[in-house]
Amino acid sequence: MAIKEVTVPQFSESVDEGTLISWKKKVGDAVTVDETLIEIETDKVVLEVPAPASGVLSEILLQDGATVKSEQILAKIDTEGKAGAAAPATAAPEAKAATPAPSPAAQPEAAPASSSGPASPSAAKILAEKGVPESSVAGTGRDGRVTKGDALSAQAGAAPKAAAPLAQPKAPAGVSEALDGRTEQRVPMSRLRARIAERLLQSQQTNAILTTFNEVNMKPVMDLRAKYKDQFEKEHGVKLGFMSFFVKAAIHALKKFPLVNASIDGNDIVYHGYFDIGIAVGSPRGLVVPILRNA
Repeated sequence: MAIKEVTVPQFSESVDEGTLISWKKKVGDAVTVDETLIEIETDKVVLEVPAPASGVLSEILLQDGATVKSEQILAKIDTEGKAGAAAPATAAPEAKAATPAPSPAAQPEAAPASSSGPASPSAAKILAEKGVPESSVAGTGRDGRVTKGDALSAQAGAAPKAAAPLAQPKAPAGVSEALDGRTEQRVPMSRLRARIAERLLQSQQTNAILTTFNEVNMKPVMDLRAKYKDQFEKEHGVKLGFMSFFVKAAIHALKKFPLVNASIDGNDIVYHGYFDIGIAVGSPRGLVVPILRNA
């Protein structure tokens, strides 16, 4: 038995380690040289690790989610396994009565897998986010490979279904509910997203922060305020300022783009199912920031 080792590619000098994303083959599967076996995500890119030789995947040493370093051994391929797997096929012609029945049943199942090759990393990510199985997408790339364009087409086709339940597929995985019914969804960050968050925080701490200004038509809001400000002050004892309208606009924006209503906790992104708005207010004690819960 001749064994060929599958190893992690040599990372660049600025990359120390990576994370195994997903195996494309399992132990016992036949592989061909240069066929993608696994994807590794680093701080910068997603690498595809090809099979160094043809044969049978005899052993997987590290599973999905494992942290790996350059040239670390991932799996082993039995380069003579293909010939060994072919032997039973030649020794079975006598069992014609028993063999033909299972073999037609097995071939239709294998046909869909051969009609579309493995998806590229970007295509696989798009399909995973939309809940579209890779096997259901016909690849137009080389050897039937599913390209990003194929994934986007599938995404467009699945858009009507995915529009309503966008938040529901994620909900079972990491949703926690506080005692007051406020929900949060916790999603582990990928290595790449964690590095982006780290760099953005570093940039905020070391660079000057710039404020930009944009013009908007405030006339409808000003007219509304002018109409109700006296009545509002009579009923509540405080003047009606513009901050109330700004808070209302912010909440509408968060409802329209819920992914913005999130924070980072350790290595997780926490998506909030509620809207807490902090407002800076001058007081005799100085500037304070009261929080409007579930605004």
